[in-house]
Amino acid sequence: MVDITPDGLNHVFFSSDGSSSVEVALKMAFQFWRQCDGGSTGKTKYLALGEAYHGDSLGSVSVGGMSLFHETFGPLLFDVIRLPTPRMYRLPAGVTAATACPYYLSQLESILQQRHREIAALVIEPLIQGAAGMVTHPDGYLRGVRELTRKYDVLMIADEVAVGFGRTGRMFACEHEDVSPDILCAGKGLTGGYLPMAVTLASDQVWNAFLGEYAEAKTFFHGHTYGGNPLAAAAAMATLDVFEEEQTLTAMEAKVERLTQHLERLAQHPHVGDIRGRGLMTGIELVRDRETTEPYAWAEKRGMRVCQYALTQGVWLRPLGNVVILMPPLAIGLDDLDRIGTAVAAGIDIATAD
Repeated sequence: MVDITPDGLNHVFFSSDGSSSVEVALKMAFQFWRQCDGGSTGKTKYLALGEAYHGDSLGSVSVGGMSLFHETFGPLLFDVIRLPTPRMYRLPAGVTAATACPYYLSQLESILQQRHREIAALVIEPLIQGAAGMVTHPDGYLRGVRELTRKYDVLMIADEVAVGFGRTGRMFACEHEDVSPDILCAGKGLTGGYLPMAVTLASDQVWNAFLGEYAEAKTFFHGHTYGGNPLAAAAAMATLDVFEEEQTLTAMEAKVERLTQHLERLAQHPHVGDIRGRGLMTGIELVRDRETTEPYAWAEKRGMRVCQYALTQGVWLRPLGNVVILMPPLAIGLDDLDRIGTAVAAGIDIATAD
């Protein structure tokens, strides 16, 4: 893991799932500030994005921003400082594609200027917010976040549970903008889905805060029965072997190109408002009016209708409201990508016919 993740992440904590890896990161960041040189007990808050999704346990739900998933549990959650979602579709008034990145980064810096002394860490899904509907961040945003968190002495936690292990075309999404976070969470693709395992990687700076004499009790007191399970670890090693033996990332280039060809045709559809994503992560947003970007009413289940039709063609997709999610396995063949493209196109025609 140390060899394949961004530079500087030299220490690994094993857990069983993505939510747990985020819980570990949150606790690690919190404890770090109490034990680092010149430690601060004032850094108790987390900064997270609007519509973020980081898992289903209480800490990960707290930093998540999906009200549909989380509002029921509101009384159980801790307060989080929330940034607006840095989306590129339906930009705020006066903001263009060219100015979006500095616009969103200026919002982040404004909060950091005012509140950095109380913020332990910023938590981010690098490049793409999956559960939000494949919301894609402006180019350069992730790099800017890294620079600002360093400037204001706030830890950066990169949640790569969904976007890691080749999903965006690089082994980890942070690589696209040459970013090394202080803490990185990963799971899902680590074992190819065969057994539960996740990891939280930390920098030397974070690790060193947990070293000391026995009597100082600086240990990170967190551990579950199946953390580092040897059978799951064997599955993870086998999966990483497959990445190398089959040159998975190199082979993806032709697959991404083929998927892009289908998406370019779909982009002309009168009820496709936006197509976004990276690598083999794509969201197709359906709209009532392409010119005004007026959405369909949620209750009309337009995305679900597309997916229901696709099932009749042997294609399994996921709807997120009006957004149809395409996340084919990295091992998929070109013929099956064509099958997906054909099923999605026909499904959209049917779902938007009335």
